Amino acid sequence: MINKLIENIKKTNAPIVVGLDPMLGYIPEYITRQAFAEFGETPEGAAEAVWQFNKAIVDATYDLIPAVKPQIAMYEQFGIPGLQAFVRTVDYCKSKGLVVIGDVKRGDIGSTSAAYATAHLGRIQIGQSTFTPFGEDFATVNPYLGTDGIKPFLDVCKEEKKGIFILVKTSNPSSGEFQDRLVDGRPLYELVGEKVAEWAESCMGDTYSCVGAVVGATYPEMGKVLRKVLPKSYILVPGYGAQGGKAADLVHYFNEDGLGAIVNSSRGIIAAWKQEKYAAFGAEHFAAASRQAVVDMIADISGALAAR
Repeated sequence: MINKLIENIKKTNAPIVVGLDPMLGYIPEYITRQAFAEFGETPEGAAEAVWQFNKAIVDATYDLIPAVKPQIAMYEQFGIPGLQAFVRTVDYCKSKGLVVIGDVKRGDIGSTSAAYATAHLGRIQIGQSTFTPFGEDFATVNPYLGTDGIKPFLDVCKEEKKGIFILVKTSNPSSGEFQDRLVDGRPLYELVGEKVAEWAESCMGDTYSCVGAVVGATYPEMGKVLRKVLPKSYILVPGYGAQGGKAADLVHYFNEDGLGAIVNSSRGIIAAWKQEKYAAFGAEHFAAASRQAVVDMIADISGALAAR
């Protein structure tokens, strides 16, 4: 699947991923009103509004982008109907040729980790039948439990030709409480990066590994170091735009071949219509505002890469 991701990036010339992290506050009122009229002010109504919102954004942007990243918590908050909206979103995005990165941040050990890997990247055997529960192409994984937590994902990745992005240095302000701690004189995130590089060697695509890393846009100097630590891993970069990450800071996340990183924007794209810059589109044309935000993000990152 890493080969397909790279192929999509080359085809679109857009090393970006749209985070499909819907909140009801991002959704125009006319969509929620229609959903509530049909399903009531219920989890089912909220899930329908989320689905209609996602579908419109995907329809407006899929030809410009290589991948999407739905954050499962935004769907889980609506219970089973929300998870059904998550599955519909994943299936629809894949039907449009997009690579789907499930932002699920799973991490456990043994049979529990194997069950998570099966749920999100693999297939489950039930009697004589086989089912694909969620069907993402990649999943985000927490490495805190070590190899015991990662190996079941690696096994499924090899079998299904899927991939994972492992948390190394996250974009949130308090990430340093643990990730920056010195261990034998070196920051923990660097040691984690070295372990990810080791895992990456065991699960290679044509040029890059199926094992990638999550490194936040808000810590560019650390990203520069980790790029060297992780030569064969794609870096998923959250924190662009709304969290303060700037395109000029991200050039060192990319390798000399112009590949090696994919930058995420969530509310900066899906809630673009609520920003002053795109306010002229209005709520009725929220998807067109999202498309323009994608165009602007591609230009921003491409310009920074060209200037480096």
